[in-house]
Amino acid sequence: MLHSFVRYLVKAKVKTDKSESLLRSISDGTLGKGSIAGDEYIYNMNEARLNDDGVATWVETCFCDPPLAEERPYWEEYFELVSVKDAHSRRNCRHENGTERWACCDCDCTERLEERLASQGDSFLGKLRSSQLRP
Repeated sequence: MLHSFVRYLVKAKVKTDKSESLLRSISDGTLGKGSIAGDEYIYNMNEARLNDDGVATWVETCFCDPPLAEERPYWEEYFELVSVKDAHSRRNCRHENGTERWACCDCDCTERLEERLASQGDSFLGKLRSSQLRP
């Protein structure tokens, strides 16, 4: 049996009064400390984009079923999760369709989506650092 291993498009909004502690945890490298996902939390925050409504968006690779089962407690400390959905069709996923186990580790299936996201909105981390995200 294959483990669920898919890339998700995550949309989240920083909780009121959590901006400073989130920035501190990113800066000191403790965001996600204790999680098997390791440095992915910091990577995701570096890649996240912020829209005009204050919603951060990023693509996250997850081994869990249900989605973000491991990561959710770490994210929910700082964020209200707006949505978590497949970032691409599972039908085309080499891991999910059984043609290549653990394909998501080196897969570029969300490359176009990630390129498009990178050109939208503002850098989430940049806004967080410049205090423009604080209510």
